[in-house]
Amino acid sequence: MIARYTRPEMQKIWAEGARYAEWLRVELAVCEELAKRRAIPRKDWLELKKKCDALLKRGGLDPARVEFHEAVTRHDVIAFTTALAEKVGPVARHVHFGLTSSDVVDSALSMQACRAADLLLAGIDSLIRELLKLARAHRKTATIGRSHGIFAEPTSFGLKFLGQAVEWTRNRERLERAREGLRYGKLSGAVGVNAHWDPAFESRVLKSLGLKREPVSTQVVPRDRHAEFMNAIAICGGSLERLAVELRHLQRSEVGEVLEGFGQGQKGSSAMPHKRNPISSENLTGAARLLRSYAQAALENIALWHERDISHSSVERVIFPDSTILLDYALHRMTRVLKGLEVRKARIEANLNAAGPTVFSGHLLLALVEKGATREEAYAWVQRCALAHLEGKKEFMRAIESDADIRKHLSPAEIRRRVSLKHQLRHVDAIFSAAMRESGLR
Repeated sequence: MIARYTRPEMQKIWAEGARYAEWLRVELAVCEELAKRRAIPRKDWLELKKKCDALLKRGGLDPARVEFHEAVTRHDVIAFTTALAEKVGPVARHVHFGLTSSDVVDSALSMQACRAADLLLAGIDSLIRELLKLARAHRKTATIGRSHGIFAEPTSFGLKFLGQAVEWTRNRERLERAREGLRYGKLSGAVGVNAHWDPAFESRVLKSLGLKREPVSTQVVPRDRHAEFMNAIAICGGSLERLAVELRHLQRSEVGEVLEGFGQGQKGSSAMPHKRNPISSENLTGAARLLRSYAQAALENIALWHERDISHSSVERVIFPDSTILLDYALHRMTRVLKGLEVRKARIEANLNAAGPTVFSGHLLLALVEKGATREEAYAWVQRCALAHLEGKKEFMRAIESDADIRKHLSPAEIRRRVSLKHQLRHVDAIFSAAMRESGLR
């Protein structure tokens, strides 16, 4: 991922040096268990551990040295073990005993992905907090709801943000499940039959690394686990875009109900000094497209030939760092947008007033049905009044109150009772309470 969209905390997880450090931790954990079996002489083990621990404290192997050897070997894990031997000496002969490359690479990838997921979960928590602040602040703010981009019925402005917060609790649950689904490693050898040690040995080593043993592996951990992780990230991207698109629509000149923060000295357009564009929301819409694309690549990685091929390898070198780095960036950028969001209550009220009382047409329809009119009759009567209003022929309430068919069924007081924000929004508090309770929000 390009530096522009990379936060240092996530970058550290995926740096080449960090990758080799994880490989070394896997190798060292296997050697420790072999030493307990006395398959490695105690003296050699103590020397190996001392040198490897010191190497890890310094940040691990120099990636440039691994790359130097890979230019010759054309094999990254052999290049790694060769560079390691240069640092630790003859005791390096015990490293990679009984392992195939994917034992190391797959187990280390799971460890990296779990660490990345922890950062993402923290980012989701921050986003949810900001959404809830806006939801609570605007619970009582009445706004015009829109469907198909057209005035529909009044709603609570706070519900826009509450619905997003609840959605992000589901994203959090999905990502947690996917993290647990990927918290598996394997040390079962070239074709997964534990040819060099038993499954119990494998389980002990993996447990020391914070992983669980893949029940039935080939040369690799099955890639459905990785695809689930990527799909959880892709859905997060979809949710980010849903929020971003809502904010973009609300910032349109014709709507103007919110504005993204605009700092001192910031410029909106190179050509038009008056512009204040929704650049962050647009940026995040684009980021979501990338996040979804990684899921498709991960799905195609599931089907590998026989016990293994390496068609997945080149894909995963890109999609795991890029997807987690980009989602981490996107979560933090959206959180900043929400923190600095300018909610223009006067414009919200003006738009609601501009919609006029026609937005209560559904209540009048049902009131007429309750009084005995057929639905078809009631719909036709209310619609002709609404269309007369929209065409500028007659104000809606005057049309309703003077309509002969409607007056037979509803008194003016009954009409006024239904054409009311208080009536329309009377259950908003109950929606808030139920949503908070059922989603575990506080």
